[in-house]
Amino acid sequence: MPRKVESYNDMFSRLQEVVNKLESNELSLEESMKVYEEGVKLVNKLYKTLNNFEGKIKVINDDQEIDIKGV
Repeated sequence: MPRKVESYNDMFSRLQEVVNKLESNELSLEESMKVYEEGVKLVNKLYKTLNNFEGKIKVINDDQEIDIKGV
C-alpha cells in the first residue's frame, strides 16, 4: 500500500497541536516523551520539505536568469 503524502500545512498544523499539548503540562512524563518524539519527527519532515522547495526555487531562478541574460 502506498504511503500517504502529508502536505506541509497538515504537518505544520499537527506540529502546532504537539506544541500546545506539551505546553499544557497535562501529560505524564511518558506521554510527553511520545508527543515530543512525534514533534521531532515532524520538524525533520518539515525541514526536509523546505529544503526541497528551496532547491526547486533555486532551479527556477537559475533558469529564468539564463533566459534573461540570453535575451
